[in-house]
Amino acid sequence: MPLFDDKVKNQLSDILKNIRDKVTIVYATQEFECNTCRDTHSFVDEIAALNPNIGLEVYDFVKDRQKLEPWKIDKVPAIALLDKDRSDTGIRFYGIPGGYEINSFIQALIETSGRREPLPDALAQRVAAVKKDVHIQVFISLTCPYCPPAVSTAHRLALENRNIRADMVESTTFIHLAQKYGVQGVPRIIINETHSLEGAHPMPAFLDVIEKL
Repeated sequence: MPLFDDKVKNQLSDILKNIRDKVTIVYATQEFECNTCRDTHSFVDEIAALNPNIGLEVYDFVKDRQKLEPWKIDKVPAIALLDKDRSDTGIRFYGIPGGYEINSFIQALIETSGRREPLPDALAQRVAAVKKDVHIQVFISLTCPYCPPAVSTAHRLALENRNIRADMVESTTFIHLAQKYGVQGVPRIIINETHSLEGAHPMPAFLDVIEKL
């Protein structure tokens, strides 16, 4: 049974007309012990069918482990986005980006395709100056209206600087990680395991933390 009805598909199709260059969705799944893999597979299937510039590649987390290694995918369900040159953007979605998070997913597709507003010069310089490896995890719930902006900000940082990797992590799918990082409210942002932010923050607040690492 489709996840999206015709009305929603038409709305999404109109928004996805903003996609400029090809984007590839890399989807990692497994047959067993993954309660949300099937729904996430349907989700990416239906989204990819809405625009010819969206490619979809599906890999089995166990059987295709070697193929997945370059993208450092360490849990499922997982989505990685590649740009027109098949370069890794550093953008990850762990868990289905449904509910409010469909907004951050659609935005990530459009921005990965090369259509995005330029950052103000001062901000762009700060992002470009990040030379260390940075891993941002944004813990969310699908019913949280404040979470997509936090996810999109983290993903934009990853798009602008390949030293930065940014994950959306759906808290109820990865309860063990939510417990590990003490997630009690969302969005909760973990940067390089050692620093955290609570709530939705603008890009300068992310950079304030990153520059202290």
